[in-house]
Amino acid sequence: MSDMEQFKAEMERRTKEIEQIIEPYLPEETGHQKTVLEAMNYSMKAGGKRLRPMLMQEVCRLFTGDVLDCVIPFMAAVEMIHTSSLVHDDLPCMDDDRLRRGKPSTWAEYGEDIGVLTGDALMMYAFETAARAFETSIDPDEISAIGRAIGILAHKTGAFGMIGGQTVDVELAGSDIPRDKLDFIYRLKTGALLEASMLIGAVLGGAAEEDCKIVERLASHIGMAFQIQDDILDVTGSEEELGKPAGSDARNGKTTYVTLEGLEKAKKDVEQLSAQAIEDLEQLPGNNEFLENLIRMLMDRKK
Repeated sequence: MSDMEQFKAEMERRTKEIEQIIEPYLPEETGHQKTVLEAMNYSMKAGGKRLRPMLMQEVCRLFTGDVLDCVIPFMAAVEMIHTSSLVHDDLPCMDDDRLRRGKPSTWAEYGEDIGVLTGDALMMYAFETAARAFETSIDPDEISAIGRAIGILAHKTGAFGMIGGQTVDVELAGSDIPRDKLDFIYRLKTGALLEASMLIGAVLGGAAEEDCKIVERLASHIGMAFQIQDDILDVTGSEEELGKPAGSDARNGKTTYVTLEGLEKAKKDVEQLSAQAIEDLEQLPGNNEFLENLIRMLMDRKK
């Protein structure tokens, strides 16, 4: 078995572990509001790479050698927030996508009204879930770190993070977007939640402030490269590979990194950002070979 095959097998194993970690945090489908609870679970169980909780746990491992109990609720929470953003992204008023990960998108399955409510419910339930981290410790330093982590999660999710980036993306849809605004959209819409994931792993892992800044910069490079690679795949990928309609950016008249810079430059910039990310990682204490391979894989993914 080649090194890449071994890594993919290990990644599959860890993804299944994360699925098992998240499962107990999903809501029970009971009560008069059962429909929205079902839709929340439908959205969460649609699959995916579980990239954000994986990055969070691996950064924690980098500083502690293990995944601390207080990190686990945040792993579930960040995946709920990411899923809520996908539910809203697919809505007719946004990207109008009926497919997500090879299945009907949440609004296509439950209706547009329930789709809106499902995204809202997942985002709020994420913070309820994150707050359960307080149950894992009575140590004052850990309690303080948990409080800081909730603040990071809120800031990187809201108007100064993911939602802020999405706002500018929506406002400029169908028009020519200058490079500085496109970078802003990518830094916030995609990068902010990756930054939250990795920074929370560092903060809860007791990282020094200087190292937290390096982690945030590392995550920023990953986020930008990840989104540019998304643009590349929208042009070069197939619906079968992506699990969603290919070419949706062009159909929606979206300005992307590829339309601004061209396919070849986009590919080169992904390589450069990948190299910068690895440089950042090498400045951090500890060693996590899986994390390094994960970062490299993200830059070269096909879906």
